[in-house]
Amino acid sequence: HVQLVESGGGQVQAGGSLRLSCVRSGAISNNYCVGWFRQRPGKAREGVASIDSDGTISYANSVKGRFTISRDNSKNTLYLQMNSLKPEDTAMYYCASYDSAYVCPLDHQSYLYWGQGTQVTVS
Repeated sequence: HVQLVESGGGQVQAGGSLRLSCVRSGAISNNYCVGWFRQRPGKAREGVASIDSDGTISYANSVKGRFTISRDNSKNTLYLQMNSLKPEDTAMYYCASYDSAYVCPLDHQSYLYWGQGTQVTVS
């Protein structure tokens, strides 16, 4: 059973930076999609960034140029470096994954396994 555990959230002032981490365990397949999603108060969950096993990356337009997704397969860890944070980035951030050999979508409905989330607050 795949488990995902996020960390690194917190409170930061606008213009600041945070780095989120997500450790993936319990998986067998080496071909999988991982992504970061967020849910702002009163809003639907939305895709932020995704990366497949070959390193192909997708970003939501709202975070392009500010956020960077990366993965360290040797550590089974996914990262999200968030720079130039804005108040509208305030949300609960989740990492998610599912087994796939294809480019990873930003559609949260495609993802099977989810972490518990980490709160990011930008003031």
